[in-house]
Amino acid sequence: MLVDSHCHLDRLDLAAHDGSLDAALAAARQRGVGHFLCIGVSADNAADVKALAERYDDVDCSVGVHPLDVQPGAAPALDWLLDELNHPRVVAIGETGLDYHYEPEAAELQQESFRLHLQAAQQTGKPVVVHTRGARADTLALLREAALPNAGVLHCFTEDWDMAKAALDLGFYISLSGIVTFRNADALRDVARQVPADRLLVETDAPYLAPIPYRGKPNLPQYVREVAEFLAMLRGEAYDVFAEQTTANFKRLFPLARVKGVV
Repeated sequence: MLVDSHCHLDRLDLAAHDGSLDAALAAARQRGVGHFLCIGVSADNAADVKALAERYDDVDCSVGVHPLDVQPGAAPALDWLLDELNHPRVVAIGETGLDYHYEPEAAELQQESFRLHLQAAQQTGKPVVVHTRGARADTLALLREAALPNAGVLHCFTEDWDMAKAALDLGFYISLSGIVTFRNADALRDVARQVPADRLLVETDAPYLAPIPYRGKPNLPQYVREVAEFLAMLRGEAYDVFAEQTTANFKRLFPLARVKGVV
């Protein structure tokens, strides 16, 4: 069984499934995907991701504010975040983090929001889902400062082994998406070979970043199978063993997730 550890079910392009999320999830289940983590990115979509987690037994969710969704002068309130995290199907915080690639001028605002999410993680013990791009030093500095009890995951990882090793040393997991299948991703493939088997997750980040051979098309949770098959081959591991290992990793990191068949 596989877990899509990071997808945006409220944002999927469902044209391939006649507009039906039920059909899209059924297609993923038919390919061995047994659980989905639907990711919150803003205060506006928190209700949507919680509703999806309530609707489907094999969906859990996170709540948080993506760094590119933080509004000037309006960092999310800690009380709001803690209240949202009380929901029984909210198993993680985020996605949060830093993205200087698109908004370097918003660094201070993003750091304020990231610190707030990390404070919520310290208070609740729930793991954080971290987005980082173009902000390696500051991301690691804030994670070290937070010293989280249950850490979290660097999702859709695209950095080098030095950053991966630093995150692993802090207790974080590394999640790989369809980017690892891209032709120009040799450096990321080197990282993928080195991540310890018990600290690796797989994801789609759907509807974004569809893997080869679907690159350029809307991504769907069913394509996490392509990511997992590629990584198993890259690492020289049997697919079934790889799938079960990454599923066990997910359950260990997100113990509140209702993953069937995993103790």
